[in-house]
Amino acid sequence: MIKAILLDLDDTLLFNDMRAFLPRYFGLLAQFAQAAGYGEYDMVRELLYCTREVIANTDPQVTNREVFWAAFQQRTGAPRSRTEALFDRFYAEQFPLLRSVTSPVPGAADLVRWCQARGWRVVVATNPLFPTTAIEQRLAWAGLPVAEMRFDLVTTFDNMHATKPQPAYYREILAAVGCRPEEALMVGDDWENDVVPASVLNLHAYWITSDATSPPDPDLIVGWGALAQLYDALRRGWLPGDHSLRPAPFSPPNEP
Repeated sequence: MIKAILLDLDDTLLFNDMRAFLPRYFGLLAQFAQAAGYGEYDMVRELLYCTREVIANTDPQVTNREVFWAAFQQRTGAPRSRTEALFDRFYAEQFPLLRSVTSPVPGAADLVRWCQARGWRVVVATNPLFPTTAIEQRLAWAGLPVAEMRFDLVTTFDNMHATKPQPAYYREILAAVGCRPEEALMVGDDWENDVVPASVLNLHAYWITSDATSPPDPDLIVGWGALAQLYDALRRGWLPGDHSLRPAPFSPPNEP
């Protein structure tokens, strides 16, 4: 029985092509830091280095936020309080400009509400490399404001102790929502970050894809296709673990 659905954010609940998003994000951050008097630092280089440190960490006693800022301070010597305040201003003043390179995924809110109506725990399982405000802003852009959607968990830089693709990230989610792996369905577009580590722990996985690309290993997933196709199949009674049904390209099947 499924008790929880884990939903990736970018290119799952929100169309967000990272080839457009990240260059603009880094450009805005670099300009903002320069204007704020941080010209002595290559802010993008330091951000990328510290992010790699976060990804490598799996210490359950240390949040991703703490790992990032410890690495940043060690690298630059910049006072943490001053730099954190700079980033807070950036996310309040500049990050909203990135909304223009994203667009909502049709049916995302309907799927979330459908799952909640059935008593499933709904987790926004986005890679927790951004602070809470950046993730909540993107959820609002997707038409899923946290104040309205009552998510059971939104994974962020501030509340998690591991990231994708670490299996520890998924273990932490399961512990937080009180589910066994076989009771959870992971839905995401990134094979290496969403499908592989989830399947290592025996979660069910549905791969989001918008074209005819075949999955690298169909045995790791219960189905693949667009989010709307998953929603349609669920509404018609298909559930992961129903072995009378076999997955088919672009959506789980409707009949045995």
